[in-house]
Amino acid sequence: MICCYCVHKLKNVNTLDFLRINFNFVFQSTFNMETSHKHLEDISEIRQIMERSTKFLSLSGWSGVFAGLFALLGAIAAYIYLGAGEIYYDEKFRLLEGERNISPSLFLLLDGLIVLTLSLASALHFSSRKASRMGEKFWSPVLKRLLFSLLVPLSAGGLLSLIMMWQNHVNLVAPLTLIFYGIALSNAGRFVNKELVVLGIAEIVIGLAATVWQDLGLYFWALGFGLFHIIYGVTLYLKYDRK
Repeated sequence: MICCYCVHKLKNVNTLDFLRINFNFVFQSTFNMETSHKHLEDISEIRQIMERSTKFLSLSGWSGVFAGLFALLGAIAAYIYLGAGEIYYDEKFRLLEGERNISPSLFLLLDGLIVLTLSLASALHFSSRKASRMGEKFWSPVLKRLLFSLLVPLSAGGLLSLIMMWQNHVNLVAPLTLIFYGIALSNAGRFVNKELVVLGIAEIVIGLAATVWQDLGLYFWALGFGLFHIIYGVTLYLKYDRK
């Protein structure tokens, strides 16, 4: 009965009415699609604004590359100073008579400070350039939160490392610096990107390995602070900086 009624109604619809109905249907469908597309664009824009307010997007991949290169140069300098594997110090890392003008502990401390200073300077230079290129403000509330999340673990690890050196446990400095640095990166990763979290976990793992094989501490230090940083920097550049 219903089908017969529908057929009867369709017979009463002339061609112009039929075209008008189809035109209205197509117009409304197109309008709805355009409206939906606009809503998706608005959502994407809102997400980008929220990301800029919660993420530090100005970290440059070149910062990681140069930090890794400086670390490798520092490790090479330490390797050469320590006699390329020969023993110039006793079991407590104290200088033997007549072998060096500066103690190994003091040299490693100065070497690490130089690497740290150069790495921070390169990070500041390249990241500020990237922020300027992106039209973003470099010194932002996000950066302040990022620095605070880094400062606490790094300060604890640095002070503990100095205490270990003061008590002639220099063999523990490489593992401690790697582990606390990894904790700092994992903690700060939520303000940057997931790759930084992965780098932090890798630093912790290599630091634990350096704790087991303490006689290879310098090699683990070069691997963690040198090679891992370079890999991270290249990944960051290819994924984010080239866009």
